[in-house]
Amino acid sequence: MKKYTKPQAYASLTKDHRYEGTYEVLLPIPGRVKHQRLAQQFANQKAAEDWIFSEEGKDAIEAAYADADKAGKKK
Repeated sequence: MKKYTKPQAYASLTKDHRYEGTYEVLLPIPGRVKHQRLAQQFANQKAAEDWIFSEEGKDAIEAAYADADKAGKKK
């Protein structure tokens, strides 16, 4: 049996045409239809991925999961 792990954040091209050519960081949250946007407008994919593994990025990801858990318990 495979152990459940949280989905990982990833860098994606920004879909907003005003910021065409930039990257944003998205996080799939279980129970949500759309992925949560954590950070946006990075000049390139490497900068976005570096942010994911930085202390600021790790804190933002954990805070997003904590908020999602809190919202799920309210229902």
